[in-house]
Formats: sequence, C-alpha cells, structure tokens
Amino acid sequence: MKRNGGSLLVESLVALGARKGFGVPGESYLAVLDALHDTRGTLDFVLCRNEGGAAFMASAYGKLTGSPGICFVTRGPGATNASIGVHTAMQDSAPMILFVGQVGTDMQGREAFQEVDYRAVFGTLAKWAVEIDDADRLPEIVARAWTTALTGRPGPVVVALPEDMLTATTDAAPLKGPADIFEAAPDARAMVMARTMLEEAQRPVILVGGCNWSAEGRAAMQAFAEGSDIPVVAAFRYQDQFDNFSPVFAGEAGVGMAAHVKALLGDADVILAVNVRFGEMTTNGYTLLSVPEPRQKLIHVHGSDREIGKVYVPALGIHAGPNAFAAALSPVKGPWADWRAKARRAYEGAFEAPVQPGPVDMVAVSAWLRENLPADAILTNGAGNFTVWPNKFFKFGPKARLLAPQSGAMGYGLPAAIAAKVAFPGRTVVCFAGDGDFQMNCQELGTAMQAGAQPIVLILNNGIYGTIRAHQERNYPARVSGTTIDNPDFVALARSYRFHAERVDSTAGFPAAFGRALASPTGAMLELAISPEALTPRQTLSQMRDAELASQKADA
Repeated sequence: MKRNGGSLLVESLVALGARKGFGVPGESYLAVLDALHDTRGTLDFVLCRNEGGAAFMASAYGKLTGSPGICFVTRGPGATNASIGVHTAMQDSAPMILFVGQVGTDMQGREAFQEVDYRAVFGTLAKWAVEIDDADRLPEIVARAWTTALTGRPGPVVVALPEDMLTATTDAAPLKGPADIFEAAPDARAMVMARTMLEEAQRPVILVGGCNWSAEGRAAMQAFAEGSDIPVVAAFRYQDQFDNFSPVFAGEAGVGMAAHVKALLGDADVILAVNVRFGEMTTNGYTLLSVPEPRQKLIHVHGSDREIGKVYVPALGIHAGPNAFAAALSPVKGPWADWRAKARRAYEGAFEAPVQPGPVDMVAVSAWLRENLPADAILTNGAGNFTVWPNKFFKFGPKARLLAPQSGAMGYGLPAAIAAKVAFPGRTVVCFAGDGDFQMNCQELGTAMQAGAQPIVLILNNGIYGTIRAHQERNYPARVSGTTIDNPDFVALARSYRFHAERVDSTAGFPAAFGRALASPTGAMLELAISPEALTPRQTLSQMRDAELASQKADA
C-alpha cells in the first residue's frame, strides 16, 4: 500500500504507543498534520501557542509517563524556540522526540528560507539528532529514535523531516509496535561486592534520582532501604521518586540544600548512588564529593555506561537499570540506626520556618497544602525563589509527582502542568509560578483552555525577579537594576482564558480560595500577594537559607 511520508510517520507513532503530540503548526510539515486528522482519539495533536511551551509539555509528559513526549514544530524559528524543551529534557533525563519540519532536500545548503542544520544545532543538546532524507527509511529511524529516547539514560531525540520527503510516496510498511527491551541487570559478582561494602560501612547513604523508575522498582528500593535502615536522599528535584513519609527518607540534595543533607553526604563513608548523573546541584557545586576520586566509597549504579565514571571514579561501578538493580537487592544490617534516625529528625525539622512577612505567608500555605492536597497530586514549577515551597515544603507520597526542571528553566511550570492534565485529566495538578516565571509562557493558558486541560495555577506575585534580586542585593547592595517587574492584571488575564481567577490578599483567605479553585471545572488561577522581603536575603526564608548563608560566610 502506497502512502506518503507524513502518513507513514504518524502510523508508525501510533503503533509505537504515542497517544499525544504537542506542537505548533507549520507549512513545513503539512503532510504530518494531514495524517493527524485521521488519528483523533488515538494520537491527538495538542495545539500549543509557542514552540517553547510545546517542547516543555513534551518533556514533562515524557518525565511523567515514561513514554516519549512527542513534539511537532516547524523549521528554523520553530525549532530554535523548541530548543529550551530539548535542553530541559536532556538535563532531566526525560524521554522525548522532537520532530522538526525541514526545507526540501533540493534546497538544502543554500541558506534557504528558515533553513537550519539540525544535526549541528542539536548535536550537543540532544541525545541524538538525525535527518530523514528517504521516506523508505522512516520506520527504521523512527524506531531507533523511540528506543534511543527510552533506553540507557533516557533523553531527547531530534528528528528533522524534509518537506519533500514527507510528501513523497513509499511502499514501506509502518512499524508494528515497539521493541521489548529490558534494562540492564546487575552482575552477580557486583552485587556481592556492593553488599560487602555496605555491611562494612558505619555511615551509609542511598542517593536516588532519575525519572525512569517503575512502581515495582520504587517499591523494591524502599523495601531495601527500610529493611537495611539506611537513610535515603533524593537527587535534585527527584524527591517524588521515593516515599517521603518513609522513616528512612532524609531529604533532597538540590539547590538551597539543607545543612543536614550536606552533612549526611559529606560525612558518609559509603554512598550507594542509583540512577544519578551527579549534576552540580546534587553535589553542591561538586564540593560534597571530591573530583575525581571521592573520599567516600562510591557505588555508582546507572543504566548508561557513559554516566559511570563521567565525573567521579567510583569504588564500584555497576552498569544496571534502577529497577533491575533494586529487584536484586536484599537488606543488610549495620550499626547505623542512630545515624538514620538523626537524619530523619533533621528532615522533619526542616519543615519548621519563621512566619513570612507580607499578606500571604507561604509557610502556612505550604503546611495547609501538605495536609489537604490529594495523595496523587501533581506539583509543577519553573525557576525562581518561589520553588522552595513545592520543592522543600511538600512531602511526596508514593502516588504524588513533582515536575520541576533540573535545567532551572523559567516558564516550565505552566506547560508542565498542562501536560500533566492532558496525561491525567482526573488528577489535581498545581502549578507554582512566580510572576516573572509565569509570564514566560502565560499564553499557554490558551492551550489549556482549548485542550480542556486546565490546572490550578498559584502565582506568587512579589513584583520582582526574586532569585536575581537576591543575588543582586548580596553582591551589589543598594544598586537595584533590571529586576523590578510591572505586572498586568493576572486575574483579568486568566479570566480571559475562561479560568476561575481571584487574588488572595491574606493567609486566612487561602483555604477557601483554593476550595473554589478545586471546584472550578475550567481550572483556576490564584494570585497570591507576596511581599518582596519574603524572598530576599533580608529575611530568613527557611532553615535551609540560614544554613546556606552561614556556609557562604564560612567559605569567605
């Protein structure tokens, strides 16, 4: 049966299991849009307002579901707009495939209209970048892109689609389905060595990360940690991958790292790091473990052999997927009960913080949300000082999820929340956004409205770019420049997109306002009046901020 390249691509994606695609239309891939006309209800195209928002949605969808997030954008400006989502997916180790329209093969190399060499541009941003020049090879390359996005260390793949290739006809058959690929299992000798190192430890710590855990893998890791009574620390913004209510959970190793987490990792004699890529935030700027040979005995377990030894030389490197490794574990015993108990007490104490100045106290708001959000709530955020609330003041149980960018990308939170509602319409999704962060992608409220995927958005409005202001006031006191924001009427803006919207001017008014937000069938936006002083070095935001400033003074 003859079909054009656009139809062959879409039919292959349906066979692989793709159910949602996010994008902005473009003339360079009209043949794909035409094929998507026939897959409504099977593979739906979620129409976005900007390619950056679309790519964020695809990245978040991949991180949340474990299936590659699919994004379609046009050539040139469309692709460069989408690059922020590719970078975020790479740093998050989230499976994603970005399909980019490309100029026809007969025009390439002439700097034709909106022409870009995607293999050059995305070669260092993505896990793999490729261009398909022959429609007959579409099934082959799409299958490889899908597998590449999912296996080893998951990540984004960029596939360029020349316009004439998409309109060319071919006899090639679409894919029949995805390959069954099992993650790497640990070597039996390595498991014996790891067990011996843990049994000989006095102060062991388990460090977990990544988004490609299965429910069974998480349960197995928790059973091992609890059975062994070893404290567990989550890598930067991956605290949703381990039950925070477990007595062994001790906190997150991320930006604004709690003093007790720094001490826990710094004082450990053995660190079992599973599915962790050792980014800057998790290592406190690569200071908690010495580069390249840590003082601590490091057991590094990862599904990609390229991650083992990339930064740190481990005492033991184990090439294995996180779920296969967790399934192979059996509890160990050692003299560290007090070590674990102390870590847990410190974690519980980190939720205590002074009252915040200003109309709405986020300490009280966060405490209320901890007690009242559903167990399967999904929280999202972009970047800014406001992220301390969902990242440091919420406990993620086994069903709750956090979508937060390891890349520190502003504007991620709202698209991620929309993607979460697309994936799980019945779950409560709450986006935390600063006023500056929100305006990076506020136009995607239109996407939410059109797709019927409206989350609850909390805008923490303090009228400044808070993180930059904090650094500015510390390094250049009394010389404020470029960090004060004149904001629009957020309530009127949200209402224009048919969201329920209101401004919350007091802490006491938040519970009732949130109740109205939950009851709204068209999503909601609550603008929270936050004092600028609540998020600058002039006020102590939390015990973590105290510890961070004290550490900076000591280093100086």
